[in-house]
Amino acid sequence: MGYQTKVQLIQRRKGVDQWYINFPTALAEAMDFTKGEAVNWYIEDKANLVLHRDCVPPSPVTVKKTRK
Repeated sequence: MGYQTKVQLIQRRKGVDQWYINFPTALAEAMDFTKGEAVNWYIEDKANLVLHRDCVPPSPVTVKKTRK
């Protein structure tokens, strides 16, 4: 399931533009983001941005892998 959001542009008087993309609450909570957390954006191509976290919180669920 995808979450649609709009890209916002704030144009300042001194010619410094700021672009914003807001995360929906459900997505931010599912990813366990914290206020002020630093992330890195990478351009994969003109259709895809990749968001990378250097510090990932541990998963609250332990998944046991089994071999068949």
